[in-house]
Amino acid sequence: MVSCNVPFYRPEISDLEIQEVVSTLKSGWLTTGPRVQQLEKDFAKMVRATHTVALNSCTAALHLAVEALGLKRGQAVLVPTMTFAATAEVVRYQDAFPILVDCDSATLNIDLEDAERKLFASSELVDKRFTEGLKVVGIMPVHVGGFMADVQSSKAFAAKHSLWIVEDAAHAFPSAWRRSETEVWQHCGEGTADVSCFSFYANKTITTGEGGMAVTDDEKLAERIRLLSLHGLSRNAWSRYSTGGCSWDYKITAPGYKYNMTDIAAAIGIHQLARAEEMHQLREKIAYRFLEAFASVDEIELPPCDVNRIHSWHLFPIKLRLERLKIDRNTFINHLNSRGIGCSVHWRPLHLHPYYQESFGWKPEDCPVATKVWERLISLPIFSDMREEEIDHVISVVSELCREHAKIM
Repeated sequence: MVSCNVPFYRPEISDLEIQEVVSTLKSGWLTTGPRVQQLEKDFAKMVRATHTVALNSCTAALHLAVEALGLKRGQAVLVPTMTFAATAEVVRYQDAFPILVDCDSATLNIDLEDAERKLFASSELVDKRFTEGLKVVGIMPVHVGGFMADVQSSKAFAAKHSLWIVEDAAHAFPSAWRRSETEVWQHCGEGTADVSCFSFYANKTITTGEGGMAVTDDEKLAERIRLLSLHGLSRNAWSRYSTGGCSWDYKITAPGYKYNMTDIAAAIGIHQLARAEEMHQLREKIAYRFLEAFASVDEIELPPCDVNRIHSWHLFPIKLRLERLKIDRNTFINHLNSRGIGCSVHWRPLHLHPYYQESFGWKPEDCPVATKVWERLISLPIFSDMREEEIDHVISVVSELCREHAKIM
């Protein structure tokens, strides 16, 4: 009998968010307006960035980032295979080619050595219709689970090969990194890429329900992203009508998109952001509980924990040591579910999905580390509103399953 049901995620919404949404609804201004502007300003201060543009998703931020940087057909971008669909699909939106790169086995972040190999072999990795004039122009690191990649190495790699960097920071708020304990922290978004793209989806460390943020120190890139976020109009509705008159005129200056964030979403985000550090500390406390409890469980490998990283702990991914277990990952997940624990897998690597295999011929051996490691991955529940009995239940069940299904060594 299940003694406790633990969802994979439960958002922490306070009365402050609810009251702000109600105030927004009563204000008569629901779409992009003063609350979006406040969220942008507050987020810029939090990540120490120069320019921020609030959008309706991280996918929108990624798409507008690569468009603003001029990505087009006949070009290619180095994209980690260990990521969600959005990172690579925005490259396809531009009719460009994502070159899939293997991951580091410990962190699951992009392997720059494989990126270099793939860069020089790019002409052999693409469909015939892409080979003519193909040029690799960018790289899109992902900070998996909120553990930041080595920013300095990524920047050196990009500079060496004349590439721009668009950072998929969907998991990485609030995250930071440093090279050593003698250096100051550099926050994700604090000049860590040409454009850093954050997610405020429902299960992220802070949420607006749906939403995202593009962050950059380049004023022209920020202006282009903002312009494209609302149909390429020269002036948005707030700037046309906020003075109380009906300044209706605008000009279409580019073929843009409908990617703007609403004030209703920003109303949630303003107070989520104000509580971000408090919620991060709660996540961190839970992560440390897990790390301590599972340290002696030989059947699992724990996520990295480094004194030179501030980990957002968006995810707590474990890797099963299948050679020590009598069951596979999928069976382990079924047992977790049957005992009331929600979980997920991050992710099936892109090169193992039908679209990339059938359209571009990617094979399991093209990214061997990711091919092997994904079969061991399970993301356990972790969220700031997690109760003590839920934490204890996860620890108890995972430990029990490992004991029950351990091979005799």
